Amino acid sequence: MDPEEGVSAASAPATPGTPGAPLFGGFKHERKNTGNGKKSLLKSCKCFSVEPWGSEEGTLPAVSCMLPPPPVSLARKVGAEFIGTLILIFAGTATAIVNQKTQGSETLIGLAASSGLAVMIVILSTGHISGAHLNPALTIAFAALKHFPWKHVPVYIGAQILASFCAAFTLKVVMNPIMGGGVTVPSGSCVQAFALEFIISFNLMFVVTAVATDTRAVGELAGIAVGATVMLNILIAGETSGASMNPVRTLGPAVAAGNYKAIWIYLTAPILGALVGAGIYSAVKLPDEDSNNHAKQALEHSFRR
Repeated sequence: MDPEEGVSAASAPATPGTPGAPLFGGFKHERKNTGNGKKSLLKSCKCFSVEPWGSEEGTLPAVSCMLPPPPVSLARKVGAEFIGTLILIFAGTATAIVNQKTQGSETLIGLAASSGLAVMIVILSTGHISGAHLNPALTIAFAALKHFPWKHVPVYIGAQILASFCAAFTLKVVMNPIMGGGVTVPSGSCVQAFALEFIISFNLMFVVTAVATDTRAVGELAGIAVGATVMLNILIAGETSGASMNPVRTLGPAVAAGNYKAIWIYLTAPILGALVGAGIYSAVKLPDEDSNNHAKQALEHSFRR
């Protein structure tokens, strides 16, 4: 049999993130319908590596195919988002309470390290499930830039608020009567606090947008990059505004302690700063090398690779 008649040229390997060519696409005319109604596993295959093989005419290029990752249900995403936010709020608030209880022994560096480490471990452990937003400001900013579906925004924010309340009231029971130490309130003027919260939220979202939506950024180090940004922001603004960067970081402890001083700052400035930070990065990032590949990417970016 002439090789040119029996084997059609295999297509070139697909780029990462796009479906590959069928493994045996050149033999479709020889395959017959068995009539059993069962879908072939090969037809659902999307990534599966085959080394180049030799023939009398030369070497055929490698064929790449990959099994699609199993879909993650919304319930699993929301559950992971709830647990991640709970860990973050509990860690950051508890450290602030212990710092007050021990007359400042934790220091500002300890407070920064606690929140930064909490963000890092949560992103590394749940980022592949829910995207690890942990923050309504980030969720809204992702949705505004079409990196996250708007229909999931209320559910995510609801899980984040519920997690904040659970963490805060748990700490109120455990740490009572000094729950007030975990509330973020301005120590200076409201203008200073608003400006600082806006700036540090801008910093945070700028970095998050880079590592979560730009394929040329070092996505594998997203947890470290975002955790380090949180630490830096707390060192900058922790003394003046409390460095919330997150509406639910303030909301839950404020309700549990009954302290609503200037709460409007922490419910508005982080959202505005995150929107501007995400928009600025999207404006300055390098253009896509292949706009078709960019259009085929999944809608939900976050920290899911």
